[in-house]
Amino acid sequence: MKIQDPAFNYDKYGQHYSGQRQTEPEIAKYINKALGDAKNIINIGAGAGSYEPEDRYVIAVEPSITMRAQRMHHHKVPAINATADALPFDDGAFDAATAFLTIHHWPDIVKGLKEIRRVTRGPITIMTYDRDDLDVFWNADYFPEVVEVERQRYPDMQWLCDQLGNNCEIQKIPIPLNCVDGFQEAFYGRPEAFISKEVRAAMSAWGFIPAEQQEVMVNRLKKALASGEWDEKYGHLRQQPFFTGALRLVIAKP
Repeated sequence: MKIQDPAFNYDKYGQHYSGQRQTEPEIAKYINKALGDAKNIINIGAGAGSYEPEDRYVIAVEPSITMRAQRMHHHKVPAINATADALPFDDGAFDAATAFLTIHHWPDIVKGLKEIRRVTRGPITIMTYDRDDLDVFWNADYFPEVVEVERQRYPDMQWLCDQLGNNCEIQKIPIPLNCVDGFQEAFYGRPEAFISKEVRAAMSAWGFIPAEQQEVMVNRLKKALASGEWDEKYGHLRQQPFFTGALRLVIAKP
């Protein structure tokens, strides 16, 4: 299916987002290491505040009023109402910048990346997905419609690094079995989670798929679970401590 606008409407559909999407400590380790000794950080597309380090000074930027409101429930600093492509800060105002699973929502990624570099003296850390590796996860078998939506939204990794400059590193991030951040691959060993509407509602790609089509897709998985097909193919994942799929950390140094 073709999507016209990659941005997900968090004001309309994101009311319960923070209940499903939280900071996963194992992933946070990679982010904190990438930030080095940076003391003041700007977090773009900050959402409800996941992965914001608590031992550093953070300025959060988030355009959705619904997401800004949820920050208070998790004792996060209030977020400024602004967008990535028009940051209201001076040049070089921050030691480092972060953007966690957000760039695929931006209407102008190029302008957003230029703005982040303008206001940042040090490293830029972006968590995103490698669209070329989305098929590594088993949902390509049962939810190919979701994978197609995702593939259209994420930028090419080499293109992203070209925009950020030559000094760019891409890290593959292993996901723990009981990951508390409820993105797609977080449930690699817990397929029953996709039956829950609440779980799917916290994954923006599902928001581009009509409810009746979602029901068809979920029934596809239900049948595979009931028949034992899923476990025959992927049952080993139920005990696998980590899974490395398409999740990436892109680190761009100045």
